[in-house]
Amino acid sequence: MSVKILHFADAHIDMANYGRHDPQSGLPLRVMDFLKSLDTIVDTAINEQVDLVIFAGDAYKDRTPAPTFQREWGRRIMRLSQAGIPALLLVGNHDLAPALGRAHALETFDTLQVPKIKVIDKPDIYLPDNLWGLPLQVLAFPWVSRSGMIAHLNMGVGEPNQVYEELEKRLTELLYGWLEQVDPNLPVVLTAHCSIQGAVYGGERTVMLGADLVLPGSLVKDVRLDYVALGHIHKAQNLNEDAHPPVIYPGSIERVDFGEADDEKYFVIVRVNRGHTEVEWRRLEGIRPFVDRRVTLESDQAVMDRLLGALPRPEKMQGAIIRLVVEYPRHYEALIDEAGLREAAGGAFEFHLVKRPQMETRIRLPEDQSIGSMSSLELLDIYWRSSHTDSAEAEALNTLAAQIIHRSEP
Repeated sequence: MSVKILHFADAHIDMANYGRHDPQSGLPLRVMDFLKSLDTIVDTAINEQVDLVIFAGDAYKDRTPAPTFQREWGRRIMRLSQAGIPALLLVGNHDLAPALGRAHALETFDTLQVPKIKVIDKPDIYLPDNLWGLPLQVLAFPWVSRSGMIAHLNMGVGEPNQVYEELEKRLTELLYGWLEQVDPNLPVVLTAHCSIQGAVYGGERTVMLGADLVLPGSLVKDVRLDYVALGHIHKAQNLNEDAHPPVIYPGSIERVDFGEADDEKYFVIVRVNRGHTEVEWRRLEGIRPFVDRRVTLESDQAVMDRLLGALPRPEKMQGAIIRLVVEYPRHYEALIDEAGLREAAGGAFEFHLVKRPQMETRIRLPEDQSIGSMSSLELLDIYWRSSHTDSAEAEALNTLAAQIIHRSEP
């Protein structure tokens, strides 16, 4: 008998709680984008009567969400509870308070003992008896903070790299110990909010061992596992493609920043059997488009034509979040008509113009002179010219500099 699981992660429902507001609900429109995806996920779980929902962490953007956003998250989770759909909620790094002993952002569900909802805030193993009788075993690792795990494992504080090596060793021992305890006849799911070596962030930045705890890929690819439900990395991916077990990051449920501009967004339906798992990616529809364009101006001819030409067609800008990054020599500043660009992008949901004026990085001296042979005022004059400072301003600055130098001389 297979167990049907809906797996999603990284909701971050208040990631963009600014900008225009919906006149009916009073919520920021960007927050409503995230809630729309969350509604799709909850509706699917209820309509398709999944056996279990696994949320692999990061409900919010930080550890102290505003009551309004806690209300909106709570409404969706309560719908699962009222429909009798069991759910495991992992605590992610954005949900966890930095100080030991402080409440985390999901603690309300435990405090109120909401039926069918379990909040996982420490490493633990869940067998059928504490999984509402499901024929399933779940090994769970919520976000592992360095300080929290040092306290949990009663470790000494040393150099960061040494601590992470010891944490990796302890977590590996813990997981393998759990795998020795499980019933070999029932499927085993590992869920974790963490980075796995070899995973890819949005923008194709590969996760490597470094300043944070990164678990080795071999740990999550153990064939005794039947499915690995991950959260923390926003790019959807299977780290064990065409092999068992599937090791899945479903990704964030909405685009969070321009690093995710080209990423589609998903949740996952899996049918888990002992030794075999079927994975079905469900693409979230209606995700707000992000458009990221970049222009480097190397000529002062037809500047606005180039910038306007870099923008998408008006129909592509409608409702999109657009960023135009312009790099240019500083003396082209007056050629950039910011109001004209904003008017052209009037149909966009948001338009971000990022201007990056460039300065010459090298000051070229006359061929027959060296720095040692020139006075401070001569060098200063070369600097003003290289930075394209207005001549009247440069003259005034040189006069002031001459006065200062004269006063400082013995």
